[in-house]
Amino acid sequence: MEPDLSELDAFLDDGVDGYLIEADSTDADQLYLSGFDAPDSFVTLYADGTHLLVSGLEYGRARTESRAETVSRYADYGHREKVAEYGSTGAKIRVIGEFLADRDVESAAVPARFPVASADGLREQGIEVCPETDGVVTGIRAVKTEEEIDFVREAQRANEAVMHTAEELLEEASVEEGVLHHEGEPLTSERVRTEIEIALLRLEHSLDETIVACGADAADPHDRGSGPLRVDEPIVVDVFPRSKETKYHADMTRTFVVGEPSERAREWYDLTAEAKEAALEAIEPGATGEEVHAAACEVYEEAGLPTLRSDESTETGFIHSTGHGIGLDVHELPRLSEDGGELEAGHVVTVEPGLYDPEVGGVRIEDLVVVREGDGGYENLTDYPEEFVIG
Repeated sequence: MEPDLSELDAFLDDGVDGYLIEADSTDADQLYLSGFDAPDSFVTLYADGTHLLVSGLEYGRARTESRAETVSRYADYGHREKVAEYGSTGAKIRVIGEFLADRDVESAAVPARFPVASADGLREQGIEVCPETDGVVTGIRAVKTEEEIDFVREAQRANEAVMHTAEELLEEASVEEGVLHHEGEPLTSERVRTEIEIALLRLEHSLDETIVACGADAADPHDRGSGPLRVDEPIVVDVFPRSKETKYHADMTRTFVVGEPSERAREWYDLTAEAKEAALEAIEPGATGEEVHAAACEVYEEAGLPTLRSDESTETGFIHSTGHGIGLDVHELPRLSEDGGELEAGHVVTVEPGLYDPEVGGVRIEDLVVVREGDGGYENLTDYPEEFVIG
C-alpha cells in the first residue's frame, strides 16, 4: 500500500525541511510512514521521499520490506566509535544528526511524543526541531484507501466469528443458583475472554484486551470484567482484534442477557439501539463528529437520562463519546464527540452509544462504518445481529 502523502508535502512546504519520527512500529504513524514493522525504535525521515535509519539487526529486512527510498544503518555513521565519546544514547543522537545532514535537513517537524533527549541533542547540533501538535500524519491516515477499508473489513469478519463463539458459550450455559455454568464449571468473564482470544489466534488475529463484563462491572465502560457471569444481568462483550498480517483493527460490541432482563435494562437496550440508529443517520461526508454525537445524546436526553453533554460531571448515563476512528490504532481520528471535526469519505468510525449505572449494569451496542459519498452517507461493515436476550 502506497499512502498519499501530498498533505505532508504541503505541510513541509510551510517552512521545514523534513518530518522526523523516532519510535518502534507500535507507533501507528511510524508504521504508516515507513511501511516497516520492527519491535525496536528506529528513525524515519520524510524529506523528498522516505528514508530510514535502523540498527544493523534490522538493516537487511528494512531494505526488502519497507517502502523507503533509502535505508541507512547506525554503523554507516561510525556509531561504535561515537559511543566511547558520547555514550550509547548520545552516540545514537549524533548519528541521527549526521543522517539528517546527509539529506540537507536543517529543520525537522516532529510529533508531540518525539523523545526529549533526541530533540535536545539534535538542537545542540544546530538542527531546528519543531514539535507539531496537530497530528498531520495521524490525520492523513484517518482517510482510508479502499485497500485499507478491505483490511478493516477482513478484521471485522474475524471479529464477528469470535463474537459468535462468545454468544454460543452463553447460549449453551446452564444456570445454578443464579450463576451461568458451562461443562460443570461456573462460566466466568475470564473463560469467555480466553475462548475469544484462542478463536482469534486461529484466524490470524489477536488482541491484548477483551471486555466481557457483567452487572456492575459493565457499568464501567472499560472494565474488562471478572468472575462468574450471572443470569438476568446484561453482559457487555466488546472485541477489538488486530490482523497479524495487515496490522489493521476492527471493533464491535454486543450486549447479551441470559434469562430475563429487568424492565429498566430492556428499556435501556431499546434506547441504545435507537441512539445508534440516530447517530448512523447523521453520518455523511461534511457532517461533523459533534453532530453525530449530538444525535445520539438527544435520544437519551429526551428520555430523561444524563449524558456528558447535559452534565459533564455525571457518573451514570451516557458517559463517553459516540465513537472514534479505527485503523492501525484501535482509537484514532476522527472523533464522534463534542469536539469532533468534519467527516470525510474514507473515514472509518465506530458508532457505540451506551448507558451505565451500577444499579442496572451497562448496555452498549457498537457497529463499524465507512463514511461514503452518495445515498446513505455510510457503509456499515458490521454484519452481526443485535439480539439482547439469548439462551
